[in-house]
Amino acid sequence: AFIKKDLAKRLLLNKSASVDAEKSMISKLKQECGSSFTNKLEGMFKDMELSRDIMNAYSESTLRKGCQASSEIQVHVLTTGYWPAYPPAPLKLPKELLDHQEAFEKFYLSKHQGRRLTWQNSLAHCAIKATFRKGSQGKKDLMVSLYQAAILLLFNSSDEVNFKEISEAVGMDDKELRVTLQSLACGKVRILSKNPRGKDIDDEDVFSFNDKFESKQLRIKVNSIQLKETQEENEKTTEGVFQDRQYQVDAAVVRIMKARKTLSHTLLISELFKQLKFPVTPADLKKRIESLIDREYLERDKDNPSTYNYLA
Repeated sequence: AFIKKDLAKRLLLNKSASVDAEKSMISKLKQECGSSFTNKLEGMFKDMELSRDIMNAYSESTLRKGCQASSEIQVHVLTTGYWPAYPPAPLKLPKELLDHQEAFEKFYLSKHQGRRLTWQNSLAHCAIKATFRKGSQGKKDLMVSLYQAAILLLFNSSDEVNFKEISEAVGMDDKELRVTLQSLACGKVRILSKNPRGKDIDDEDVFSFNDKFESKQLRIKVNSIQLKETQEENEKTTEGVFQDRQYQVDAAVVRIMKARKTLSHTLLISELFKQLKFPVTPADLKKRIESLIDREYLERDKDNPSTYNYLA
C-alpha cells in the first residue's frame, strides 16, 4: 500500500527520476513477491501510457479545438482497481477549466461507451501565468494545485474577496479551503495578502492579490499544506499492507510445513520470522495458520494441540 501510494504520487506529479528504474524495481518485486503483488503497479504504468495516446487523439479532435486557446488540459485516465483509493474532493471548477473538462469527458465517453469518469480534484495541479508588476519582470509562472488555482483565478475579476465569498465560489471542504488559503497567504510564497494578518484563517478574513510580490525566479512552486493523516486512515493503510502480504505468509507456512511435515507452534513461528523479510507480529502469523487449518492445508495434532501436521 505504501509503495503504491508513493509510486502513484511520482507518476502523477511527473517526479520519477527514471521510468526505467521504476520498472526495474517492479521487476525485482515481481521476482521476490510474485505477479499478484505487482499486478496493480504494472497496471499504473499501462494507464500512464494509454493516457498519452488518449491525449494525442483528443488534441486533434474538434471538441478540443472548440475550447479556449489560452488554456490547456492534460488528463490521466486511471483504472480504479490499480490506483490508491482517493476520497471525493468537492470543487467548483473555474469556467476556463470546466469547458475543457466537459469537452474531454464528451470525447472520451464517445470512444468508450459504458464507462464513467470520476474527476479526482485533489490530484490535479496547474501552471498559471501571473503578472505582479508592470513590465516583463513582473510576469511569473506559478506551479499550484487545482485548489490553489481555483482560488487565484477569482482575483481576475475582483481586487478583494472575503472568506465566505471564496467558500461559496469554490465549494471546497472547509478544512481543505482553510489550509489552501494558508498556503497562498501565510506561507513563504505569499501570492495573496490577508487582512487582518495572522497564521490562522478566520471567517471574517479578507484576501487580495499581492501585486507587490517579488522573486528572481520566473517559475515558482507554491507548496500546498498537507492535512495530517488521521489515526483511522493510518490504521487502514497498515491493514491494507498486511492484506497484500498475507499470501506471502500463507505460502511460507505451506512451504515450511511441506518440508518438515510436523512442527510445533513455537518452531513454526520461529521459522517464519527467519524467512519473512517484512515486519509481522505473532498474532498475525497465528491468524494465517488458523486460516490454513480451516482450508485444510494443516491440522492440529490430536495428541498435542500445539503441534501442526501438514496435510498432503
